[in-house]
Amino acid sequence: MVVVRLARGGAKKRPFYSMVVADSRNRRDGKFIERVGFYNPRATGGEESLRIQMDRLTYWQSKGAQLSDTVSRLVKQFGRQQKAAQPQE
Repeated sequence: MVVVRLARGGAKKRPFYSMVVADSRNRRDGKFIERVGFYNPRATGGEESLRIQMDRLTYWQSKGAQLSDTVSRLVKQFGRQQKAAQPQE
């Protein structure tokens, strides 16, 4: 089964996560098919904390990929950020 999940990177006590499409049998930080975004929980100031390539994510979902619980939460958060960033008419 193909899943979209977070793969941990970064240094000790400074996590950085890549949002990857991977086979569920592979290790968390192991081999993956495609990187579709990132999440930086320790972003400060003007740094970008979350980026998702929504076109690629919807493509993989159409192919049957399942989102992990955390990725589902982050996708909703990203949608709210995008909606808030759009200028009001």
